[in-house]
Amino acid sequence: MRYCKKCVQPDTRPGIKFDSDGICPPCRFTAKFDEIDWEQRKRELLEIADFGKKHNVSGYDCIVGVSGGKDSTRQSLYVRDGLGLKPLLVCCGYPPEQLTERGAHNISNLISLGFDTVTIAPAPQIWKKLMRRSFLKYGNWAKSTEMALYASAPKVAIAYQIPLIFLGENPAIQLGDLGVGSISADAGKMKYSNTLAGGNPDELLEDENIARQQALWYRYSSDEELEWGKLKIQYLGYYWRDFTKLDNAKFSIARGLEIREDSPGNTGHIFPFNALDDDFVIVNQMIKYIKYGFGQVTDEVCEEIRFGRMTREEAVDLVKKYDGKCSNYYIKKFCNYIEILENKFWQVVESFRNKDIWKKDKQGKWVLKTPLI
Repeated sequence: MRYCKKCVQPDTRPGIKFDSDGICPPCRFTAKFDEIDWEQRKRELLEIADFGKKHNVSGYDCIVGVSGGKDSTRQSLYVRDGLGLKPLLVCCGYPPEQLTERGAHNISNLISLGFDTVTIAPAPQIWKKLMRRSFLKYGNWAKSTEMALYASAPKVAIAYQIPLIFLGENPAIQLGDLGVGSISADAGKMKYSNTLAGGNPDELLEDENIARQQALWYRYSSDEELEWGKLKIQYLGYYWRDFTKLDNAKFSIARGLEIREDSPGNTGHIFPFNALDDDFVIVNQMIKYIKYGFGQVTDEVCEEIRFGRMTREEAVDLVKKYDGKCSNYYIKKFCNYIEILENKFWQVVESFRNKDIWKKDKQGKWVLKTPLI
């Protein structure tokens, strides 16, 4: 296990590759920001906006996938007020049992700023079954929900003949997930990212005896369907130098976004504006820490280092204090939701612990074989 020499990103993230100097892809990309012709990128974005206007047969120039959080709030307002487009917002919402009151407020707040919105709400019973199966099979309950999240916008786009879709960050640039197939604004290969893996949920359906017809919203549109719809899917963050968690949060908080009040020791987040619409993301980040040796705090501080708002020394201290933290309150809540016992939860989680990077110390406590320094 190695850590990036500039930030604190480990090489255990799926799809990431360090260069010969030990630098991670996002640090390489960010270091070149001063060389980028941002005005040229703005002109490219305006051309894309024109594409949306020219193909407006539905009354909408584009679709913006939203949750109501910091990123989607800023994206939606920029697309409308900055690019002069009329967007249709598409939200794949959590079931009532999972959605926080804060999350309900935030999506309502975004809509109240003047947007038409289509909300996709897959059946809660199927949603829960697939979440449970994703957790048991992959140690990642979000595998199935992310399938629905990313499949929803293309399906609506094809149905309503709106060929332009805007997403937020490119995972290859922001996180180093090279599985998305592009380090540009092109999001056409998102379905082949590590989590979606082609956007086919059949394996999960077979495990739970769920019919294909019951999983429409989890199945990403086929390449043939995408071609028929002439879809152009773009990462909007590619065109903004300051598309960061902190910048997006400041913008959105000023426009009504509600944030968390819990402490980093309970959430494993140093910023209170992440994972707002559901609490189980906190659990998943803790599991990620056990699987790969890093959690949400690593992601947060790495971005701050890259944009010069935090030193590596400060980041190391925060990672050691808070990465992988998760209050038992959230674990109990998650277990109750997917209807498993806590001892079963820990059996599953421990089965995914990466023994190549973890070892037990003299007190029997799990510690990283290669500590962050």
